[in-house]
Amino acid sequence: MHGWYSLVILLISFLVNYCASLECYVCDNQEDNKGKCVTTILTCDPGEDVCLSEIKWGSTPYWQQGALKQYYISKRCASKDKCEKYRSSNMASCTHIWYEDWKCSECCKGDRCNYYIISVGSFVHKSSVGVLAGCLIVYKFLI
Repeated sequence: MHGWYSLVILLISFLVNYCASLECYVCDNQEDNKGKCVTTILTCDPGEDVCLSEIKWGSTPYWQQGALKQYYISKRCASKDKCEKYRSSNMASCTHIWYEDWKCSECCKGDRCNYYIISVGSFVHKSSVGVLAGCLIVYKFLI
């Protein structure tokens, strides 16, 4: 009987920990919001409670005269404080002027909320619904 009790406690602690973990899409300096940026998902570390998305417009990293400008997209997990500081530091260069290099960033909260570059507040990813339902059942069970 004692073994079952320990197993149930372990299972509940795992589910509570899993339900509290945030998932974000992650990629680094991709040329579009396809492929890696919408298929690679990371469960964030404790303390990382938001998803950070960044979009840059500019020439290739190694400047060449006449180089074409293009988008660079990056996504990752971050703490709310770190994300807000990063976002504030990019505000001055977030101009969207086509002939200048610029960089914009955005923070969002919720599993896989950074699927799109510009957040959609009411967007809920289909696979998140099942996890959310499981978390609510565990939460109701504990209360």
